[in-house]
Amino acid sequence: MANQLWVKKPIEKLLLESTGEENQLKRSLGSASLVALGIGAIIGAGLFSLTGIAAAEHSGPAVTISFILAAVGCGFAGLCYAEFASMIPIAGSAYTYSYATMGEFVAWIIGWDLVLEYALGAATVSVSWSRYLLEFLSKFDIHLPTQLVCSPFEVVKLSNGTIIDNGIVNLPAIFIVCMLSLLLIRGTEGSAFLNNFLVVLKVAVVMIFIALGWSHIDPQNYVPYIPENTGNYENFGWSGIATGAAVVFFAFIGFDAVSTAAQEAKNPQKGMPIGILGSLVVCTILYVLFAHVMTGLVKYTEFANDAKPAATAFAKTGYDSLQTALIIAILAGYTSVMLVMLLGQSRVFYSMSKDGLLPKFFSQVHPKFSTPWKTNLFFMGFVSIFAGLVPVSDLGHMVSIGTLFAFCLVCVGVWMLRVKRPELHRSFRTPLVPFVPIMGIVVCLYLMYSLPIESWYRLAIWLAIGLAIYFGYGKKNSKLGKENNLEL
Repeated sequence: MANQLWVKKPIEKLLLESTGEENQLKRSLGSASLVALGIGAIIGAGLFSLTGIAAAEHSGPAVTISFILAAVGCGFAGLCYAEFASMIPIAGSAYTYSYATMGEFVAWIIGWDLVLEYALGAATVSVSWSRYLLEFLSKFDIHLPTQLVCSPFEVVKLSNGTIIDNGIVNLPAIFIVCMLSLLLIRGTEGSAFLNNFLVVLKVAVVMIFIALGWSHIDPQNYVPYIPENTGNYENFGWSGIATGAAVVFFAFIGFDAVSTAAQEAKNPQKGMPIGILGSLVVCTILYVLFAHVMTGLVKYTEFANDAKPAATAFAKTGYDSLQTALIIAILAGYTSVMLVMLLGQSRVFYSMSKDGLLPKFFSQVHPKFSTPWKTNLFFMGFVSIFAGLVPVSDLGHMVSIGTLFAFCLVCVGVWMLRVKRPELHRSFRTPLVPFVPIMGIVVCLYLMYSLPIESWYRLAIWLAIGLAIYFGYGKKNSKLGKENNLEL
């Protein structure tokens, strides 16, 4: 029975599931929609909140270099994702790839781990969305009941000085999670249309920020461009830039979510590499320009403990009338991030259920909309609990460590499959194997090492819960495991 832990799902079986009658999901996403899906997942909380913190505490104006370093790490993993997604165009992302290359046990671990990236990531972003909504409403002197806008375990301070510390539940965060979950139930085609609109809106405002802010840059704010290290590894200097890369890595989370929609892509062999790498390239360029303008408008030291650095910097331009538009763009950015994260989470559990590792509940498809609607409803409730009641300030690290772990396994999988199954057709081939996978593993492990030790403790506890579920249910009900036992 121990062999079942390492039983692999045949590539041929995966390809069969992605075609013909075996594929119950509707193929409605073209290459442009896939690129927009990636951009929608990437540009959001990271750009609008973490850039200032990374500059103030770690990198200074050289936060632009931190973004480039983080993008390089994501690029190595992205090249590996692109090969897998074009070769195995099926829902499930890193879970599916691990099942085909490293066996059921590793696949379960990574599938369970992806909950940290997608579900808790959506919860984290929903709370930030709620806070920006309060800022937006306060400009029109609209104030919601304080008990209903934050959890009882946190204090919210608005830019006008208002302090909210008597909360009971964060209803705005729950509201946006529920609305997006219901939208996803109606189908990815309609969801993709909304996402495309939101992506165009927020990219336009990011470009306006760059264009209008460029002429107001004060070159003195870049001096020194790389502040001297304070004596602590993480505070400035080249080591601070590396730590800053680990911090802003959260800003790149999401490009891998494109791979979870492989089973709904019109031409996955072509569209997956374009969607994954295209969205990563576009976002990296925008991030570097955005960070350059932001640190040029305001001295990096002024971003310390500033949760709204983009708004702080834009205020220096004198375009006060556009402040509201900036907040609207941020709300749009957060909305599209949550949309893609909730989509990705439901598709991972859909695949795990189809394999028998989770109850059939998670793979039941709506007869009209052709979506895993019960999974969407389940995570609507699960994510809402975290969004409404749990302070999520520390969950960003959990999201990062879970994602980095997934990236490592994808890099290992591509390398292993090149050695064991070199004859398989690959529409896109990761260049310079094994160099690219090895570098992806090294960079991701280094960034994991740079995260606080508490993140490792939480990851261990989460994985322990997942292992209990696997040995209590998944291992006994695995379809592949049952087939393997019959053959024996």
